[in-house]
Amino acid sequence: MVTVVGGEGLKTKQASTPDDLLADVPGVQFVGGPRRTGEVPTIRGFDGADVIILFDGTRQNFGAAHDGRFFIDPSLVKQVEVLRGPASSLYGSGGTGGIIEFRTKDASDLLGPGETYGIDGTVGWQTVNDEPLALLTTYAMPQDNLEILGSISRSSSGTIKLGDGSVIDNTKDDILSGMAKAKWKIDSRQTLEGSIITFNNDATEPNNGQANGNDLVDKEIRSKTFRLGYKINDKSNPWLDLDVVTYFNDNRVNETRLDNNGGGAAGDDLKREVRTLGFRADNRSRFDFGNDVNATFTYGAEGYQDRQDGDANGGQRDGVPDATARFAGAFAQGEFTWGNPLGLPGDAIILTGIRYDNYRTSSELAAANAEQAFSPRIGLSYLPNDWLMVFGSYSHAFRAPEMDELFLTGVHFQIPVGAGVVNRFVPNPDLKPQQTRTLEFGAGLNFDDLIQENDKFQIKASHFRVWGKDFIDLSVTQPTLFVDCNPFIPGACDGTTNSANVPNAFLSGTEVEATYENDRVIVGASFSNLSGENTDTGANLGSLTPDEYNLHIGAKLPEIDSVAGVRSSFASQFDRVNNANDERAGYSVHNIYYTWQPTRRGYRGLRVDLGVDNIFDKAYSRVFNGSLEPGRNIKGRVSYSHKW
Repeated sequence: MVTVVGGEGLKTKQASTPDDLLADVPGVQFVGGPRRTGEVPTIRGFDGADVIILFDGTRQNFGAAHDGRFFIDPSLVKQVEVLRGPASSLYGSGGTGGIIEFRTKDASDLLGPGETYGIDGTVGWQTVNDEPLALLTTYAMPQDNLEILGSISRSSSGTIKLGDGSVIDNTKDDILSGMAKAKWKIDSRQTLEGSIITFNNDATEPNNGQANGNDLVDKEIRSKTFRLGYKINDKSNPWLDLDVVTYFNDNRVNETRLDNNGGGAAGDDLKREVRTLGFRADNRSRFDFGNDVNATFTYGAEGYQDRQDGDANGGQRDGVPDATARFAGAFAQGEFTWGNPLGLPGDAIILTGIRYDNYRTSSELAAANAEQAFSPRIGLSYLPNDWLMVFGSYSHAFRAPEMDELFLTGVHFQIPVGAGVVNRFVPNPDLKPQQTRTLEFGAGLNFDDLIQENDKFQIKASHFRVWGKDFIDLSVTQPTLFVDCNPFIPGACDGTTNSANVPNAFLSGTEVEATYENDRVIVGASFSNLSGENTDTGANLGSLTPDEYNLHIGAKLPEIDSVAGVRSSFASQFDRVNNANDERAGYSVHNIYYTWQPTRRGYRGLRVDLGVDNIFDKAYSRVFNGSLEPGRNIKGRVSYSHKW
């Protein structure tokens, strides 16, 4: 189950955060509240390291308790691909929920035949947080074998207006981001490319960006991703189709306390830095065995190291252990296409794969955690004709314990009541890797010229069932004041926070996605649901989401060079919880958009995008969020592109 967001569908969203890009993808939600610094993705109820994030194939492994997982300006993105379901056989630790890959723009995406140079400029504004945007991109293909691109953007935002008329204060962002890319075709077989992506945000907000606290900090977010890739594809040699990527990521969040309202004093300096150095190499070999059987074998290796440094006023920072994690793995996958299998019409595709991983996570705070894992997978698809496909798959996946889960120490939070109440982190270096077994099956239909010429209709649906073992769960134990303990007795009400394995869990869900497009209309619809429980206790899992429906209707108006449409999201009441405070009311949210891109001479290159998100100013809250979502947002952008 793969969803690709790109092209006009991406542009009309006028996205300012990754959440804007993926808001209508089934099975995907961003949680953590409306601040961009706190947004984190979930897929099929999995979050954190269970969702692999890639920028052009490079891992983004930054993890923080209450900060975002990755940092990228949506204006750099040409396409987002979301793979839902386990992917450990190809990607190793993580991916039990799925993968989100952001693919950035290339010069060749922006230049047409006969064009060598180009420059794009964009200015925009949105009202919900008074955010202006300025973007400049230059690109060129000075030779047939060379393309280069540079892009820089600037935006700033303030108070976020909510659907009930209230606001979230202390939400200042000042963002400067950019990208430089180059691609060189050495010859007809070989390509070398490199890129740098940067994201700088100077924010003023609570220490916990997902909460509405009054403990303000100056927060500096600095993210850099360096990538170097090499490809060789020899059309005359079926053995050789090699892709190698090396990369280095440096993600830092530095905070300076502005008051004495939190767990420290004004002027305290808090730092978290995660650096990732890695590589990935895979090759594809293709063979024709005759008798309508051919195969593609994909095999390779991957390795990376994460190093985390935490600092508080020159010493160890509570909850941010200094630690190192090393991963190494090898994988192999075979894809066999069998024509007229067993005399049946059409084709069958058999997919088999296995991966071996070895990892070790170490810190001076506790004993190291080391383990190895095998992740097998098998799948079968049957295409009896050119418009129908049915499929099924069974796979194993795993997720290694994270550094923060293994080695947490220090104070989690304090309650200034009585003698003072302290909740402390307790490390657990004996955590086992989280393991899942997933069975998934479904079908898809694909029709061209269904109702009229040049139209296209697609629909696909799947049902998945996930059996989990040793799920890693963060447990906060805090006695209730004046009920379980007397806070005026020192230490009587102190609590603990630690990570532990949940022995057995089960999740299941269904996803449906459909699109129809012709020369005049665009229609898209999707549905997803999810349920799950701790099978030992019967308790609901803490990462579930409500049933959700999405609808998109667009109209193409070539007579006036325009496209207009509406996107709607509907969520059912959410009551699959263990605590009534976690219940959420159902909601419906509607967004409209309009695009004008004139084709008349003298206006070519101009583009105007207008839109209104949450047009009825709906007050609603997603699961896991302690805050309402943004209210009505009127936004617009004007772009001009000149190419020669």
